[in-house]
Amino acid sequence: MEVTKSQCGGKVTFVVSGRLDANAAPQFQAEFIPAFDEASLVELDLAALTYISSAGLRVLLLGEKTAKSKGSAMSLRNVSQDIKEVFDMTGFSDILNIV
Repeated sequence: MEVTKSQCGGKVTFVVSGRLDANAAPQFQAEFIPAFDEASLVELDLAALTYISSAGLRVLLLGEKTAKSKGSAMSLRNVSQDIKEVFDMTGFSDILNIV
């Protein structure tokens, strides 16, 4: 997995590529969750994400909960059809803001 972070004003964007699995999830969580302390919007660009495991889903759920608790927002964009199917099957499409 590769992650690129950029910030513009109150928005932090993460471009995530590769596999967000049990090996990569802790590293991603360590970069991702602190962004809610500095941003009103945290956006994930998932165009190059090829796989997400339950560990990756857990990090996204933690992000959504952190956003709500801090009064900020999280959105996901450029979600591939394969990843969208995982979100649909797990019910995450109803929880996450996919634009």
